[in-house]
Amino acid sequence: MSGAAGVKVTLGEVLNEISAYERDGRLEDAEALAERVLQAAPEHPHVLHLSGIVAYRRGKIPLAIERMEKSLELSPGVAVYPRNMCEIYRGAGRLDDALRMAERAVELAPEDSRAHFNHALICYERRELDAALAAADRSIELDPAFPEAHFERAEVLLLGGRLAEGWESYEWRFKLKQAEGMLPKTDKPQWDGNPLPEGRLLIVADQGFGDCIQFGRYIPWAAERAPKPVLACSGDLVPILRQIPGLGRIVTRWETTGEFDAYMPLSGMPRLAGTTLETIPATIPYLHPDPAKIAAWRQRIEALTPQGKKRVGLVWAGRPTHKNDRKRTVKLEQFAPLFARGDIAIVTVQKGDQIAQVGGYFGAAPLVNLGPSIHDFTDTLAILQSLDRLVTIDTSVAHLAGASGVATSVILPYAPDWRWLLDRDDTPWYPSLRLYRQQRPYEWAGVIERLAAEL
Repeated sequence: MSGAAGVKVTLGEVLNEISAYERDGRLEDAEALAERVLQAAPEHPHVLHLSGIVAYRRGKIPLAIERMEKSLELSPGVAVYPRNMCEIYRGAGRLDDALRMAERAVELAPEDSRAHFNHALICYERRELDAALAAADRSIELDPAFPEAHFERAEVLLLGGRLAEGWESYEWRFKLKQAEGMLPKTDKPQWDGNPLPEGRLLIVADQGFGDCIQFGRYIPWAAERAPKPVLACSGDLVPILRQIPGLGRIVTRWETTGEFDAYMPLSGMPRLAGTTLETIPATIPYLHPDPAKIAAWRQRIEALTPQGKKRVGLVWAGRPTHKNDRKRTVKLEQFAPLFARGDIAIVTVQKGDQIAQVGGYFGAAPLVNLGPSIHDFTDTLAILQSLDRLVTIDTSVAHLAGASGVATSVILPYAPDWRWLLDRDDTPWYPSLRLYRQQRPYEWAGVIERLAAEL
């Protein structure tokens, strides 16, 4: 092949360049180069395989599957092909095919820690927790310093309610690539729970907004042992977390933390407190809306919704960059069974680009779109107080509602995030939440029909 200025390059060099683009998130460049190479070598298995990975990253799932299946047909003995293919099938919701590929990858490369890790991921999605744990353990046995395998082990244990064991493996989360920058660059130790002087503990609100809201309940526990801790958090969280008792200063930049003797990630508090299913702190509410904001939003909602109808809040989409967003986010139209109810009014508290779906709304229930007027979490917190119930996917608003004691229905995927556990319609983290779970992976219809009937 010829590159710029007629310089000869090997196919291997070009494939490495595509892989580098894909790794760096330069997906348009990766796709353009992959298409050029594919035209020159349409039957080359690795070209097909790599272009399929790029297509998947670009959201072109049917095309990705077509190309990667063809690469498997051409080279059925290459272990990396089924190893990667199982992840593509998992993303497409084809869990039987995904398991078949995971098992084939392990068969072809039994000493490949990543093959066992992918097997664990698939078993988690199938809710086969014993098999998932065994696969994660085998991956760790082969590569003891493999952080993703340790973290997957944590999620399996936590989902199964084995919290004490799960918290230990959960400590590996900060070795994940995406965790870079979550903790301060310091030689000070992580807090061991022993008493500290006033203002000498730094608590770091790590992870996503929902996690920070969920684990914010541990701040008073920490403040009993290290009075007036400094909290480092995102500016978006300041208006709500600052109302939790016991806090000292709140900072939003590392350079303003000041001197401290030890630090503690907020998501590490359950481990430090020895939390089990029976000892989860659930003093609800621990978040409280501003009374003036409640009054203002209530007046507006009453003016916009018909009298005598139940006011049902709705959130249907999460943050697109979330690792599990594909299986948790739904389209507004999928709530049709809810919209058919003539005795309710829908009040959307959705934020972000997905608000645009409201433009295509049709339903018997009147709909009021508050999303564009919501500036921060304090607005959402106040709006929730004027609703009869919130209906939401697994997103930060569910945590906000739970922490403020609002009656809420949460729809969950077949294999949910670990915090929601399995086979129960309640949660020890938030007594006011009712959980509605998929009975089959990626099938929302039955979930929403059941929710609409029971509302």
